[in-house]
Amino acid sequence: MSRSTKKGPYIDEKLMKKVQAQKASGKKEPIKTWARSSQIPPEFVGHTFLVHQGKNFVSVYVSESMVGQRLGEFAPTRIFRAHGKVTEKSTAKT
Repeated sequence: MSRSTKKGPYIDEKLMKKVQAQKASGKKEPIKTWARSSQIPPEFVGHTFLVHQGKNFVSVYVSESMVGQRLGEFAPTRIFRAHGKVTEKSTAKT
């Protein structure tokens, strides 16, 4: 279910303040955040975020094509290793 259009997109206020402060200072340091559900507004373009993935932080550089999506979409929480491997022991039994 999507968010009400009357409310507008959800953008974390603390994160927005950090981006505005960084624009005013002119520094380009990564911004560390746990706000995975925050949507990406046009003001975030060109900034780097360290998005928490559950265990560590993933570096996400925001481009124009990312506007409107959520920060958490670019920091996956599950890592696919592989399906079951066929080993020499299992092939020798059959």
